[in-house]
Amino acid sequence: MAQYLMSVLNDTDDLATAEEMAAIDAFNEQLQAEGHWVFAGGLASPSTATVVDGRDGEPVFTDGPYVESKEHIVGFWIIEAPHLDVALRLAALGSKHCNRRVELRPFLG
Repeated sequence: MAQYLMSVLNDTDDLATAEEMAAIDAFNEQLQAEGHWVFAGGLASPSTATVVDGRDGEPVFTDGPYVESKEHIVGFWIIEAPHLDVALRLAALGSKHCNRRVELRPFLG
């Protein structure tokens, strides 16, 4: 089975509501029950990010997100699916349950 990253996109710093969290929990349980679950997590605000560049000599640490953007990733799922159609169906369900847009990308393998 292929693995996919489902990134949850948002354009505000608002956290999920209690209703959204309940729906996300239900979706997580569904993913686990159906054998698609690998890992999931929510992310802190982009303002908490630190960009680390260790390519040349001493590493450089920069506060804030790498890219200033209207949207940012607020959470993610890593799932397993037998093919893209299943992954797309799961991404659509994830988007519905978290009430946000979701970007689906396969891992290189």
